[in-house]
Amino acid sequence: MRIPSSNPQAQQSFANPFNGAGSGIIRSGLGAYGERFLGSSSEFMQSNVSKYFSDPQYYFQVNDHYVWNKLKVVLFPFLHRGHWTRIAEPVGGSLAYKPPIHDINAPDLYIPLMAFGSYVVITGFSLGLFGKFSPEALSLQFTKGLAGWLMQIILLKGFLYSLGRESPLLDIVSYAGYAFTGMSIAVMAKIFWSYSYYFIMPWVCLCTGVFLVKTMRRVLFSGPRSYEHASRCHYLLLFIAAAQFPLFFWLCNMSNT
Repeated sequence: MRIPSSNPQAQQSFANPFNGAGSGIIRSGLGAYGERFLGSSSEFMQSNVSKYFSDPQYYFQVNDHYVWNKLKVVLFPFLHRGHWTRIAEPVGGSLAYKPPIHDINAPDLYIPLMAFGSYVVITGFSLGLFGKFSPEALSLQFTKGLAGWLMQIILLKGFLYSLGRESPLLDIVSYAGYAFTGMSIAVMAKIFWSYSYYFIMPWVCLCTGVFLVKTMRRVLFSGPRSYEHASRCHYLLLFIAAAQFPLFFWLCNMSNT
C-alpha cells in the first residue's frame, strides 16, 4: 500500500484534490449539499460538538506519520496505549473535530482506498500464481470487494440505527474500509507461505473486530451516555466482531473464482 509523500508541496497538492478550474463551483456545491447527503466528519449524536467539514477532502488530510500510526492501530489495536476519543478544537464559537493529520482517531479515506486497491492487485497476482487469472476472475474479485465493503457499511450503519444513533456516511465508509488492510496482508501471506494464511487470517479478523468494536463504542457514546440498551449494545458489538470472520474468509477465498 502506497504511503503519501513526505514532500510538503506534494502533501499540500494531495490534500487539496479540488485545485484547478471549477474548484469554486465544486466547493460551493459540496457546501450546499454535501452535509445533507454525506454528513460531516463528526459524530454528532446528541452532542454539543458541531459538524467539522462537509468537504470530503477532510478525509484525505494525511501524512506519513498519521498513516503508519493508523495502520498500527488498525492491525494491532491491543497495543494502542492512547485513548480512542477524537480531539476537538474551538472553531467559530463551537467545537469541531481535528482532521486525520492531527488526530490518530479521526477517520480517513486514504488508507481504505489504498488498502482496497492493494487487495484487488494482490488477489489478482495470487490468481495468476495459481493459474486462475483472467479479466473475468479479476473483475469478480473487484466486485466481491465492493460488495463486502457495502455489507460492512450496512452492518455498522444498522448497528447505530438500531440503538438510535447517527454518524456521517463517509465516517462509516472509512471505518468499514479499514478491513482491507488485514485482508491484503492475509492474501499476501498466503502467496509466500500457504500455511501462514491459516494463522494470519484469524488474527487480522480478530484485530479488525476489536478495532471496530472500540470505534463503534466511541461513536455510540460520543454524546450524553445512555445505558438503557447496554445489554443489546454489547451483543451487537460482539456480533460486529464475529461478523468479520465470515466476511474476511469470503473475500479472501479465491477457490471458486
